[in-house]
Amino acid sequence: MTVEAPPPAVEVDALMPTYRRYPVTLVRGEGLRVTDDAGRSYLDFAGGIACVPIGHAHPRWVAAVRDQVGTLTHVSNLFATVPQQRLAARLTGLAGFGRVFFGNSGAEANEAALKIARRWGRPQRRLKVVALQGSFHGRTFATLAATGHPEKHVPFAPLPEGFAHVPPNDAGALAAAVDEQTAAVFLEPILGEGGVVPLSQEYLLHARRMCDERGALLMMDEIQTGVGRCGTWFGFQGANVTPDVFTLAKGLAGGLPVGAAIAREDLAFGPGEHGSTFGGGPVPCAGALAVLDVIEDEGLLANATAMGERLRTGLAWALTEAGLDAAPRGRGLLVGAPVAPAATAAAVIMALLRRGFLTTEAGGNVVRCTPPLTVDAPAVDAFVQAFADAAREAAADTTEVPS
Repeated sequence: MTVEAPPPAVEVDALMPTYRRYPVTLVRGEGLRVTDDAGRSYLDFAGGIACVPIGHAHPRWVAAVRDQVGTLTHVSNLFATVPQQRLAARLTGLAGFGRVFFGNSGAEANEAALKIARRWGRPQRRLKVVALQGSFHGRTFATLAATGHPEKHVPFAPLPEGFAHVPPNDAGALAAAVDEQTAAVFLEPILGEGGVVPLSQEYLLHARRMCDERGALLMMDEIQTGVGRCGTWFGFQGANVTPDVFTLAKGLAGGLPVGAAIAREDLAFGPGEHGSTFGGGPVPCAGALAVLDVIEDEGLLANATAMGERLRTGLAWALTEAGLDAAPRGRGLLVGAPVAPAATAAAVIMALLRRGFLTTEAGGNVVRCTPPLTVDAPAVDAFVQAFADAAREAAADTTEVPS
């Protein structure tokens, strides 16, 4: 059997340098493994930042997408398509409520949620949205204004007004912020880009109660936490809290671009109030239906819970072994390992890369793990051992004193 030579590395000079890319050009993926243009294999504990919940090139997903590509790729949203209708019904069934608007990304889904809040609150002169310090909701103008990272605002100021930010898990600060001008409280169940910071069940219940008592909407950004990532279909289900609006993207279509805003029926957009040319196209919707089928049929919610616990337990050992005074955090297979001040996340990630593992950085000095929900015990155990070695190496490198 002849083996095809890998394609040459992608020329990046024509791209805007918006990303500090790791020194790897990936060309192929299968299951938990990806391969670079030099033929080297890696275990993928980044998963496209939670975008491939069923792994790379899952046969059922490939078949569903290939079949849809050969059947119908795109029509205007002025016409109905079967995959879009089926996916909307599936999502509202899993959530137990709502109507769905489809876009192409998490930022678009969150933009839709913010428009819902504005349209709902405007007649009542409720224009404020309360979000969290350290949150991340996107890079469009409104979602950037909602994002709780002031340093990201500076180059693009002035941003839309009407956003207030309070510390996560601070019930008193939230209570002080939610007033008669508040249209919505907008929360990530786990702050992903902010360093994998889980919100406690008590805090989420408090947020629900504040919104009910003071007449505001509760909106959940489930871009990273949804689609089984936390061991439940949606992160809010693990806290037994139901939002009025929630958003999905990333893992929903297994790597294809789709975003969804799901809102109570009385909050749904009407004709002409919002739209998207490509949102909810037949191909990504077919891919998303395959993702949901595989998660259900292969028991991946339970696997995410079990492997997430194994990963957090292992990382607690690895951090101690490396001499780092920190504890992993997260839920399911959204896990963060703080490594500061003894090391930097960038140094640990590069050391893991040299050992054949992919991860990403979150919140400055947190190594974020978002592997496919199909990850198994041997892969987790191999990663944990590699993490211990990588963290020890990174800590030694960063603590060296120049002569």
